Amino acid sequence: MGKPTGFKEWHREGAERRPVSERLDDYRELYKERPAAVRVQQGGRCMDCGVPFCHQGCPLGNLIPDFNDDAYEGDWKRAFTTLSSTNNFPEFTGRLCPAPCEAACVLAINDKPVTIEQIELEIVEEAWSNGWVTPRVPRADQRTGKTVAVVGSGPAGLAAAQQLARAGHEVTVFERDDRVGGLLRYGIPDFKMEKHVIDRRLAQLEAEGVRFRTKVHVGEDLSWAELRDTHDAVVVAIGAQRARDLQVDGRQLDGVVFAMDFLTQQNRRVAGDLVPDPISAEGRHVIILGGGDTGSDCLGTSHRQGAASVRQIELFPEPPEARAKGNPWPQWPLVFRTSSSQEEGGDRDYALMTTRLEGDADGRISKLHAVHVEIVDGRPVPVEGSEVVYDCDLLVLAMGFVSPITEALVAQLGVELDRRGNVATTDFQTSVPGVFAAGDAQRGASLIVWAISDGRECARAVDAALVGHARLPTRGRHLAFGGR
Repeated sequence: MGKPTGFKEWHREGAERRPVSERLDDYRELYKERPAAVRVQQGGRCMDCGVPFCHQGCPLGNLIPDFNDDAYEGDWKRAFTTLSSTNNFPEFTGRLCPAPCEAACVLAINDKPVTIEQIELEIVEEAWSNGWVTPRVPRADQRTGKTVAVVGSGPAGLAAAQQLARAGHEVTVFERDDRVGGLLRYGIPDFKMEKHVIDRRLAQLEAEGVRFRTKVHVGEDLSWAELRDTHDAVVVAIGAQRARDLQVDGRQLDGVVFAMDFLTQQNRRVAGDLVPDPISAEGRHVIILGGGDTGSDCLGTSHRQGAASVRQIELFPEPPEARAKGNPWPQWPLVFRTSSSQEEGGDRDYALMTTRLEGDADGRISKLHAVHVEIVDGRPVPVEGSEVVYDCDLLVLAMGFVSPITEALVAQLGVELDRRGNVATTDFQTSVPGVFAAGDAQRGASLIVWAISDGRECARAVDAALVGHARLPTRGRHLAFGGR
């Protein structure tokens, strides 16, 4: 423990965001670098509390007090060794994870938690700057000759692929899009993570022997059965792509779009692609249904596209400013938050249920009709006489995801699903021998940190099945092929 009284001497100090007036003119990342002295102080706020609940909060089991102490001591290389022993991609989680570790920080009981996520990001960026992130290529005598197909190149698929390649297997990642990265590439706006961050990590994976095949839609261009027949193991990491839809009159109107279609098009434009028939918020009255991270990403994108107005609507009531009695530490705090995109402008409404959509003579949405609700026995119930109508000529559906798209997987391999429509697994093994699943495909839509954790754990299960015993690290443990 570097500073026993650090948490008393220094207050929480996160990274400063660029001014709203500046960042709305571009799609560059939001945050400025923290001064070196601040980094050291923030690492010194960690109390080394004896029972590190942050471990429980982190699905990866990151060794948080250890790398906090390394940061306080200024030993960034040792901090990177510690961090990368449990997390393949700290530059992703350091930018995108909602930080359940911080919610579980003991200091959060009566103060603001340690800036764990920002310290994590600073550690890995120091590593990239100093050339410490290098390929870990297995020796010739470590190679197994076993082949593994990973379907999907999001965080779960990439984590599984890297772990399996480091274990000596021949790994090929299949991606249906034209570029690798999955949701990281096309679902996350550049103002949250610029795409060169993905590309430099992909170069490392390629140097470690991972092969990537893009524009291959498994289930159509190549059958799941053929993939299974030509590989020793298959990892299904296709995510939970089936979006929750809106079941009201008027859903068929032009101008009603899914969040992922809206975000993907903009990410392609930022990448320099020519996008025909683009979805644009420019000059429009935009309503976003959904108050989560995806909804906020759509909000920030609408601001940058020049929307005339933007309104974000949430079905459930506004959360309290502080934890409710039924939501104690170290549970995830269900409290009111303001995202960076919400900081940039727009209106927010809570406890509203859409009842119907109205269109103009050209068949485009023009108005959204809704009613206020109250929660009774956990379900929203309309409040009589509380109807509202909003102008709306672009409606973005950001209401979450319900399941992976599995029709071809089931038809061609007979893989069983659970009651929610996810791929059913036991220790990441599906009902079909040699076929495994990781991330949202088997868990349901969740956090990036869970996707990486699942990818690592799935790789361990695959490796054990291929060689007869477990060699890869399990959650929070650094074994033979963990490390950076």
